[in-house]
Amino acid sequence: MKKQVQSGAQSGAVYGLGFIGAAVYFISHATGFWMGVLGFLKAIVWPAFLVYEAFKSLVG
Repeated sequence: MKKQVQSGAQSGAVYGLGFIGAAVYFISHATGFWMGVLGFLKAIVWPAFLVYEAFKSLVG
């Protein structure tokens, strides 16, 4: 039988910790309930913001 090795668990943990940190950051800066909801949604897609800002700073 073939053994299948699961890889990528470390990246999932990093994403999870990043999600928690982003959620705390965005929600703590929210001024109202709906801004908190928007902060939670931003926390879900925080890698997209990270890549966007990185490319923006590289291109100038």
